[in-house]
Amino acid sequence: MFTLNKLLSASSASKKLLLGSSRKTRIVSASALLLAVCAFGAAGVAPMAPDADDLPIKSITQELQLPHLADQIAALDKLQQNYISEERVRSGDTLATLLGRLGVDDDAATAFIKSDAVARNVMQLKAGKRVQVQTNEDGELSWLSSTTGTGVGNLKNIEIRREGKGFKATEKAVAMERRIEMRSGEIRSSLFAATDAAQIPDNVASQIVDMFSTNIDFGSDLRRGDRFNVVYETFWQNGEYVYAGRVLAGEFMNGPATYQSVWFDDPSVASSGGYYGFDGKSLKKAFLKSPLEFSRISSGFSVRKHPISGLWKAHKGVDFAAAIGTPIRASGDGVIDFAGTQRGYGNVVVIKHWSKYSTAYAHMSRFATNLRKGAKVSQGQVIGYVGMTGWSTGPHLHYEFRVNNEARDPMTVDIPNAQPLTASQMQKFRNVATDMTHRFALLSPENNNVRLAAK
Repeated sequence: MFTLNKLLSASSASKKLLLGSSRKTRIVSASALLLAVCAFGAAGVAPMAPDADDLPIKSITQELQLPHLADQIAALDKLQQNYISEERVRSGDTLATLLGRLGVDDDAATAFIKSDAVARNVMQLKAGKRVQVQTNEDGELSWLSSTTGTGVGNLKNIEIRREGKGFKATEKAVAMERRIEMRSGEIRSSLFAATDAAQIPDNVASQIVDMFSTNIDFGSDLRRGDRFNVVYETFWQNGEYVYAGRVLAGEFMNGPATYQSVWFDDPSVASSGGYYGFDGKSLKKAFLKSPLEFSRISSGFSVRKHPISGLWKAHKGVDFAAAIGTPIRASGDGVIDFAGTQRGYGNVVVIKHWSKYSTAYAHMSRFATNLRKGAKVSQGQVIGYVGMTGWSTGPHLHYEFRVNNEARDPMTVDIPNAQPLTASQMQKFRNVATDMTHRFALLSPENNNVRLAAK
C-alpha cells in the first residue's frame, strides 16, 4: 500500500529521471519534451488532403462559329497580289524576250526602260546576269533590280521602281562581301590544267605566273609532281560569286626549290603595296626594264652620229621605237620633278625616285591628264604618250636612267629591288606573313582537304 511519502518519493525519482539532476540537463530535457508535444499536436490538427479520385469532373461545351469560305475568298480577292520572279539573261535576249520570261506585261515600263538613260542599261546586260522583278496579277511592273558592270569598282545596282503613274531609275554602288579562299594544286601537265582542276579562276592563275615568272619558266621548268598553294580574295553579292581579286600569297614547290610570295600593303603609306618574300624583302624590282609594253630598241646607250646635227656624241639613253600615241609608263615609284618642254627633248617628264635615282622620258606627243610637278606616280602608271617632239626624226621614246644625275645604261645597270620596308612596316608585315604561313600549313598534303578559309 502506497503511502503519501512513497508517492512523493516516486514523483521525485521520476522528475530526476526526466529532467536530470543538473540545471543544464533539466533545461535540455524540458525543451525536447515541449517540441515533441507540439509535433504530435500539429499532426492531430492538420487536415488530410482529398483523394484525387473523389474530385468532381465538370464538362464545358462551347460552340465556335467558323467564317464562311465564300467570305474568305471575297476578302482575298480584295487584296493586291504581287509576284516576284527571277531570270538570268540569255545570249541573244532582247528586252521584250527578257521581260516576257519574267512575266512583265507593261508597255509603260518597257517605254521607260528604252527612254531613260539609267534604265536603258538593262538592255546592255551580259549573258548570265540575274534580273529580279515584282509584278501584280496583271503583269504590271512594281520594281526591277539587276547589277551592271564587271570587275573591281565597276559594279552597280540598277533599280527601276514604280512611283505613282510613272517610274524612277536609280543606280548605286554594289555592297560586296569579301572572302578569302585557299587552294592547292599539283602539276600533271601544265599550270593552267592544274589550276582548272583546283577550280582556281583564270585571272588568279595569271597572277601566279606573274608572281613567280622571274624564278620559274612556266614553259620549260615545270615538272610532274610540282605543287603550289595560293591564297586569294573573292567578292560576292547576295551569296553569289562575282569575281576573284588579288592573290594575297603564293607558294610554289618547283623540284627541290620552294618559292614564296606574300602581298603587303601599308594603308598609311601611299603606293606601298607589293609582293615580298617571307623575310620581308621586296620581290619587285624598283624599275621596269622598259617604259613601253611593246616596242623595240632603235638606238642603244652608246656614242653615235646624231641623226640631225650629224655630230658624233654620246647617246645617254635608250630609244624605243613605237607608234605615236603608245602609252608610256613610269618605270618606278616616285614624284614628278619636271613636266614640260626642254629644247631637243621636246615634251619631257623627269621623275625623282627614292634615294639617288631618277628617270627621264622625252619626245612625248602629250602628257597624261593631271600630270604636274610634285605629283606622285607609281610604277606602271601612264605618264604620257609616244611622239616625235624636239629633235626627233621619227616617233619614239627616249628613255634615260640616272644615278646621282649621271646617265646609266638601263639595259645593263644592276636594277635594285624596291625600297625596303621600314621598322614599323616590318612589324605589320610579320603579322601578315605569320597568317599566310599558317594558311600554307593547312594546305600541306596531309591537310589537302582544306579549301575555304574564314573571312
